[in-house]
Amino acid sequence: MCGIVGAIAERNVVPVLMEGLRRLEYRGYDSAGLAVLSDGQLRRQRRQGKVAELQSALDAEPLSSHIGIAHTRWATHGVPSERNAHPHISYDGLAIVHNGIIENHEQLRAELKQLGYVFASDTDTECIAHRIHHHLKTQPDLYAAVRATVAELHGAYALVVMSEADPGLLVLARCGCPVVVGLTDNGNFVASDVSALLPVTRRFIFLDEGDVAEIRQTAIRVTDVDGKPVEREEKLSELSADAAEKGQYPHYMLKEIHEQPRAVAQTLEERVANGKLLEAAFGPAAGEVFARVEAVHIVACGTSFHAGSVARYLIEQVCRLPCHVDIASEYRYRSPVVPKNTLFVTISQSGETADTLAALRLAKEAGYLATLAICNVPESSLVRESDLVMLTRAGPEIGVASTKAFTTQITALTMLVIALAKHRTADAERERGLVTRLIEIPGLIEKTLVLDPVMKKLAERFADKHHALFLGRGILHPIAMEGALKLKEISYIHAEAYPAGELKHGPLALVDADMPVITVAPNNDLLEKLKSNLMEVRARGGELFVFADPDSGFESSDGVTVINMPRHVTYLQAPAVYTIPMQLLAYHVAILRGTDVDQPRNLAKSVTVE
Repeated sequence: MCGIVGAIAERNVVPVLMEGLRRLEYRGYDSAGLAVLSDGQLRRQRRQGKVAELQSALDAEPLSSHIGIAHTRWATHGVPSERNAHPHISYDGLAIVHNGIIENHEQLRAELKQLGYVFASDTDTECIAHRIHHHLKTQPDLYAAVRATVAELHGAYALVVMSEADPGLLVLARCGCPVVVGLTDNGNFVASDVSALLPVTRRFIFLDEGDVAEIRQTAIRVTDVDGKPVEREEKLSELSADAAEKGQYPHYMLKEIHEQPRAVAQTLEERVANGKLLEAAFGPAAGEVFARVEAVHIVACGTSFHAGSVARYLIEQVCRLPCHVDIASEYRYRSPVVPKNTLFVTISQSGETADTLAALRLAKEAGYLATLAICNVPESSLVRESDLVMLTRAGPEIGVASTKAFTTQITALTMLVIALAKHRTADAERERGLVTRLIEIPGLIEKTLVLDPVMKKLAERFADKHHALFLGRGILHPIAMEGALKLKEISYIHAEAYPAGELKHGPLALVDADMPVITVAPNNDLLEKLKSNLMEVRARGGELFVFADPDSGFESSDGVTVINMPRHVTYLQAPAVYTIPMQLLAYHVAILRGTDVDQPRNLAKSVTVE
């Protein structure tokens, strides 16, 4: 969601701050701003809307400084507006940027008003700024005032503070929201995501929960939650500065759809060899843990929840283990019964999804055998707080609507299935067969991407629709759910997904000539039952679009359009392969409808608040 960039260096840092904001646009935001100390005086520029609006303001009134903070805001407290945009300031030239939510902000606001503070915004962040200023009256310096303030905050935050009183200092604090420090020989930088700083450095340190840090041009001091000095390990990021560029593609989403064969192949690299899965890829203790697993509990949000739902079918069919899948925001507010030796699995592209992180932290106290994170960001909180990890290696995914993160999550989860099966049901021959099917997936995705022009033409029949229905059976039902989600996310067409067998239990009432029905139909054991379901749609005048195996027996006719998929896709391969045309269809429909494909309205890439 919100994005933070900060810098203190020998050079003019304003271009670094602005480039950092541009690289954080994928997170979703409604306003942008920055503040610098120029000749010892605080100067601020903010704009509602895109970073480009802020850049235009800076072009008209240039700023230059060796120290500054910047922010992209996604509204939580207070409507999107310039007055609510960050940075927020208090008295005496104190400025702050903040990610997260302060739950006791109303109490703090009331107390601060009694102390005489006047508020210029509706945000919880301004409460933090004024509280720091208040503590500066009794504390020896800015660092001590920040520590005194964060001790009073309830909620989640990553914050960066600067003040005219000490123009060579940034103070950081972290609780529940990520913040990293980028290191160079000529200055130091701060961001909520390493991608923002890749043009200036690949050297980073990551603050732990409760850390507060002083950042100067040539020195860094970090203290832990107890105020004790600590050393945080410097790490070299594997990401490259150009990994997040669009290249030849008009949109990030289309680029990322076409990157899926490589992303899936990279996810498999060094993890499968000679027909075997290398379960140590999950961590040194993976073999011992997997041997004891008697049940699996998966928790995720959005697209990641759909990936978990695919895994449930595979875990139960291949491993013969009970598997339960929860939406993270629901899991947090019930009291699940934990069967003996249950593996707790979280799935998140960013590794900073607030509800999923909170679920993980609850699970650690609930008696699970172990925790496993499926994630795309090696430096994320989810990864660092889990017992076992499988990184998806999708690379940066900038488009808000997830594509390659989803197929690599399915790939990683399939590797988990094979790892668990090794200890339950699979001998060496069966393992080799499963691994063989798995490593064929990148090639099958490549074959399926040739449908791009077909989907572009097909999209013309959807562009003027207001509703769509997606159907699937068995392991393809979550893929129908994902297809519906993609269409609604970026084209704003209302779409729902159902198991095909549920048609007569309500959805059939919606079917008419204006309700396109999209169906995924691989040639599997449920094919004949699916055909019966689809005939019910045609009998009500519904228009069918069927993605089918060439040998499935479907033929195009009046009201039925059949799109042939690669032949003989297996049960294990079908989820990743059949999601590709769903992504392409959503993309091309959105283009025709003129929506913002990469940054759809009201949505954010990384949901770091509840």
